[in-house]
Parts: sequence; structure tokens; C-alpha cells
Amino acid sequence: MKYAEKVSQSIYNVGVNDHEIDLFEGQYTVPNGMAYNSYLIRDEKCCVMDTVDARFRHEWLDAIAEAMEGKAPDYLVIQHMEPDHSANILAFTNAYPNATVVGNVKTFAMMEQFYGKSFEDRRLVVAEGDTLSLGSHTLHFVFAPMVHWPEVMMTWEDSEGVLFSADGFGKFGARDAKEPWDDEARRYYIGIVGKYGSQVQSVLKKAAGLPVQKILPLHGPVLTENLGHYIDLYKTWSSYGVETDGIFIAYTSVYGHTKAAAEALAEKLRSKGCPKVEIADLARSDMAENVANAFRYGKIVLATTTYNAGIYPYMRTFIEHLTERNFQGRTVAFIENGTWRPLP
Repeated sequence: MKYAEKVSQSIYNVGVNDHEIDLFEGQYTVPNGMAYNSYLIRDEKCCVMDTVDARFRHEWLDAIAEAMEGKAPDYLVIQHMEPDHSANILAFTNAYPNATVVGNVKTFAMMEQFYGKSFEDRRLVVAEGDTLSLGSHTLHFVFAPMVHWPEVMMTWEDSEGVLFSADGFGKFGARDAKEPWDDEARRYYIGIVGKYGSQVQSVLKKAAGLPVQKILPLHGPVLTENLGHYIDLYKTWSSYGVETDGIFIAYTSVYGHTKAAAEALAEKLRSKGCPKVEIADLARSDMAENVANAFRYGKIVLATTTYNAGIYPYMRTFIEHLTERNFQGRTVAFIENGTWRPLP
């Protein structure tokens, strides 16, 4: 297919790759772009799962039309109302005026706020555990509030063992990016979902009994092999567990002296057999990656200078990112360079 990618005999990815974006959510660098996934299930009744970013309206509608081969979809399921997934609801309903919009109570409340319509005349409001039969495929709705918005739900399709996981199991990078999943998925998870570990744990418990064979997220690649690896990482990340045995040293330095101290410490740790030591200058490296590394390792060292009778700005920002995401369960050491104005 020119636009649509086949996931199985009945399921297509009709989403898009964005190689024009520089910052995702206005703050996360995405050097390899971003994927906005949307899926189409073909059956007696045909169903589209979520939409894509507003800038790709025509490409998305073309992909649906191509995969449908002249037929019209019967349903549009909205799992997540964030604009990169909901921006084309009106475009879809205009293109397919007989299609039913499926969502939960909170979904339609947001729809009214965002777009001035809640589709009372053509909507299906679903609750936790409700099902929707498409023929040989049956959708089961699994609510996932605050993963990472309050209206989020995931969808389990039982005949193919497919979990449509909304933003769960997503990553930075377009689908055609050749890069390891773990690093960009970790940076994505910690940055965007990391605050909501307990909510992720709740959803993982709901999904534990499902025989999942494929995970279809709204960002990144479809996951079809070694699913235990991805699920285990999510269990670690959401429980704030230690992923890698090692030490992360984060520093800021004005004239290079704190940098020298941080580098000297790194060398001493390596010489004493520390399995892995990573070091980062917070002013000259990606903040999201640094935050992810702080959660990745069991021990971190913060080395910084006094500045304007306070903490150096990049270090203060870094600490704010950690506390905002419920940073916990780590051993933390401090190196302070504050000769004239030491801080407690």
C-alpha cells in the first residue's frame, strides 16, 4: 500500500511519520522525528482507532481511503484526546458522516471543549469493560486514567491478541527511524508518563491476564516480538525500580572546576570497578535524557556551584524535573562548589 502499512490481514497502520518536527510537546528534542499512529480494523464493521496531528490531515485521510478500498468506516474510536491524536476528529466525521464516534464520558466532555461538538446524534459512550463487536473482531475497552490524561483508555482486541495501548509503550522517533527502542522509549516514558507510575502499574495489572501478541501504540513501532522485554521495562519504570547497575553524575560548571571534580570522581569510580558510570554537563546535553538517566541508575551524584546565592539554574531545573516525576528510591550524593556562599 502507498500510505497504509499492514499489521495483519485485517489491521492497518494508517498513521504518519513526522520528520519536520523539532520539539515534541514544545520541549523534547526529536532528532529522528515522531510517529503519530492510527489504526484501521477491517471486518464486517470497520473501525479506525484515533486520528493524527492536524498537519497530516490529508495524508491520514488518504491512507484510510486507500486501505478501505472505496468503503466507508463504521466507527472512530478515540482513546486519547491529546491534539496529536484527536486533531482530525471533525475532518473524519465530515468525510464519513455515517460513522459513529466511540469514547468514554470524559472523552466527549473534552471533545465539546476542544471542538464545540460532542456528537450526541452519532456517538457511542463506553464504560470500563464494555465491548464492541465488529464481526470476527471484538474490542474490549480498558480504562487507563492518568496514563497520562484523565480520559485515556486502551483497547484489547481478542481474536488477534492485539492491545491498542494509546500512549503506553510509545517512543520518540518516526517509525522509519533506525534506533534502539529502549533509549527513546525510556526518554519518552520518564519525560511524559513518569509522574504517573502508580496509574501505569494499575493498567499493567489489568493487562496481566490478557494473552497479548501485539502491542500497537500511538507513537513508535508496532511491537510484535519479545513483548516480555517491553513489559518488564514498563514494570521497572512505573515502580521506580533500578534498571541499570551504575552511577549517573550530573554537573554544572562555570569555569570548569566543578567539571574537573566530576570527571575526577568518574575516573575514580571506574578504576574501582563500578560497572557503569555516565556523566553529563546539564548545560550542554539533552535535559530529557539526563532525567531519564537519573531514573535509570540506582545512584546519582549532583555536582554544582552556588549562583546568585542559590543553586545554578540548570541544576535547579534538573532537580525540579526529578521531583515533578516522583523521583524516589535512589542513593544521591552531592558535590558543592560554594566557597563564598555555601548552601546547606
